[in-house]
Amino acid sequence: METRTAPHFAKCKRRVQTAAAGCLMAASLMTVQVSAASGTSVVTQPLDNLKTLVISVIGAVGVIILAKNVMEFAQAYQQQDSSTMNSALKGIVAGIMMAGISTVLSFLGF
Repeated sequence: METRTAPHFAKCKRRVQTAAAGCLMAASLMTVQVSAASGTSVVTQPLDNLKTLVISVIGAVGVIILAKNVMEFAQAYQQQDSSTMNSALKGIVAGIMMAGISTVLSFLGF
């Protein structure tokens, strides 16, 4: 029985060695050279553009909210409506914060 399995094992071992050598040869021949760009700006530039766009949109919406609430406060002051004046003042503060976000973020280094 041992004589029958030994040639089968040797034949299987030869096939595995041949397959492994073929895989190693294929892996060594299929390499591709990759050269990196000269800087990271190629990758980060679209993200910087998106960040600038979002910050600009927030600032523009802040200016619109600020203008709307200033007009609302003026109308509430004319009508002596204290609850609307309080609401308008909160809107003015929110508009100032949104309009000034780009300045604050640039000061912080973003």
